[in-house]
Amino acid sequence: MTQPESAEAGPRLTARGLATRARILDAADDLMYAKGVAQTTLADVRAASGTSKSQLYQHFVDKDALVREVISQRTQRLLEHQQKRLRRLDSLRGLELWADSLVQRNSLHDGAYGCPLGSMASELADQDEDARRVLAAAFQAWQALLVDGLERMRENGTLRPDADPKRLAAGLMAALQGGYLLAQTTRDVEPMRVALDMAISHVRTFGSA
Repeated sequence: MTQPESAEAGPRLTARGLATRARILDAADDLMYAKGVAQTTLADVRAASGTSKSQLYQHFVDKDALVREVISQRTQRLLEHQQKRLRRLDSLRGLELWADSLVQRNSLHDGAYGCPLGSMASELADQDEDARRVLAAAFQAWQALLVDGLERMRENGTLRPDADPKRLAAGLMAALQGGYLLAQTTRDVEPMRVALDMAISHVRTFGSA
């Protein structure tokens, strides 16, 4: 599976330097998820990471560079997690468990903050073309995991031969992202649950039994 590219590697860092960079990046990621990219300042990141201005600029030349690395880290972590969930997907029950895990995870904050990727996409896609391309590649990689699982379901007879894994995966992803948005707005994950249930019910109509 092809994952979005990270920013170019900088000079080789010491163990302490790597730890500082990771601390800055994690703090920025947390802040940008909770507050949004625009509302997160470099001063916020320095305070949250316990670093100085010189330390921050040693690792990230400006906020744009930091945002690019946050996108890279966030997409990598999400795709790794989704790969664990979806790489063996081969049944309708497995699809239901995948959806349940996403709803349950989102319920921890009562739906606040939205999808880790979708929230950044809604904020950056029309403002930063480089960010839009990276996020689009991440969504494509995520959707490809669903396509692979649905293809396995078609091959093992769970789904009929006329089922279209690409169209079904697109519908599942659209339901997921719409569900995230409604949950974020209402602070209630039930709309997300309903959207995913309906999307999976559509997949079920292609069942071979």
